[in-house]
Amino acid sequence: MVLRRRGRWVAWMVCVSPLLATSRGVGDDDFERAPIEYSKSTPDNRVSRLQAKLDDGECELSFDAERGYLPALLEALHVPVESQMLVFSKTSLQRRRISPRTPRAIYFNDDVYVGFCRAGEVLEVSAADPKLGTVFYTLEQRQADVPRLVRQTDSCLVCHSSSRTEGVPGHLARSVSVGPSGEPILSAGSAMVDYRTPIAERWGGWYVTGTHGGQKHLGNLILRGGKSPTDEQQAAAQNVTGLESRFKVGQYLAPHSDIVALMVLEHQTLMHNRLTKANFEARAALHYQAELNRALGQPADAPLDSTARRIQSAADDVVDALLFVEEAEIHDPIAGTSGFAEAFGNLGPKDASGRSFRQFDLRRRLFKYPCSYLIYSTSFDSLPDEVRQCVWQRLAAVLRGEDDSAKFSHLSAQDRMDIASIIRDTKSNLPADWP
Repeated sequence: MVLRRRGRWVAWMVCVSPLLATSRGVGDDDFERAPIEYSKSTPDNRVSRLQAKLDDGECELSFDAERGYLPALLEALHVPVESQMLVFSKTSLQRRRISPRTPRAIYFNDDVYVGFCRAGEVLEVSAADPKLGTVFYTLEQRQADVPRLVRQTDSCLVCHSSSRTEGVPGHLARSVSVGPSGEPILSAGSAMVDYRTPIAERWGGWYVTGTHGGQKHLGNLILRGGKSPTDEQQAAAQNVTGLESRFKVGQYLAPHSDIVALMVLEHQTLMHNRLTKANFEARAALHYQAELNRALGQPADAPLDSTARRIQSAADDVVDALLFVEEAEIHDPIAGTSGFAEAFGNLGPKDASGRSFRQFDLRRRLFKYPCSYLIYSTSFDSLPDEVRQCVWQRLAAVLRGEDDSAKFSHLSAQDRMDIASIIRDTKSNLPADWP
């Protein structure tokens, strides 16, 4: 989460003519207008519900002298320590706290992300909200009778609502070259990262622990004097299983920055952004349709072709992410160091044969059954009916083999049957004609 300062601490993150501005799709802060009204709307997510419990005295957060509220918050939000990833580029509000010797730690589960800096003023928190997409919070690292997770709706959106996040409040992962102090060297290039990014272009500015054979990545590298790393430095940055020589790992909850956790995060952030975009697009399209129809004296629900196109396009993007379209190839086996893969893989849900969308492959692709586990998320289930129906229809067509588009060629006939079967056994409220 990238944060900026503005006064106080802020986080990561009837006339026909006026209606025409919204017909092109959500973007340029259109989500601040009806029907989304992002900043004005009341969140309902895992973090907001925790704050309600704190306010009512139903739970407490203990304060640790060294790490503040971090351990208690992770426990309260059910965020596993094994998910820890460490980034040493100065790319957040608390940039002066970040360096290769004092990396920033990030932890996550299916719908919450937590950022921690050594001696930082705040914990940075974000949650996937079914109606609002990503909602950003900060928690001051000072002991209080009732800790407050404060929602942030200001300049966090400068970085966290752009084309890099599908034009909605969301997350992004970057790979940047970094100098000895942690300053990004933008002249050396940078890249947005998700599951489609080649391994060779990932993790600049991040520590990476794990083994990955002969595949090279940009993690664990520090550029000195603006020069490219030597072959020796490049080699020393690969297949790293311990970080003790780089900084004091005992100052963190775990000594890892797990490669598998990083790969899951990169899929999950894109998937969350796509779900938010589909939610916003459908709601905005239907709102525009109703307003235009009223202006023309037509029934509010009279269908418009443009509405159907917008909703179908957003649904197609969700299906692409669900099915890992254009996933970068893995050439050698990958293994983490923190136990994240084992813990994550056991979460389920599992079908009658014990199969799950959380089972890893890590030899040629990320997951054994390439369909996102976020199909079970509240964000997916809360999609407006119109777009969710389009998602199910397109997904069914692909899995039946009726849609033989080239972009789905990575799915074998067996993959399609397995995915359809797992969904049938584990997902509630399926369409009546599900494969």
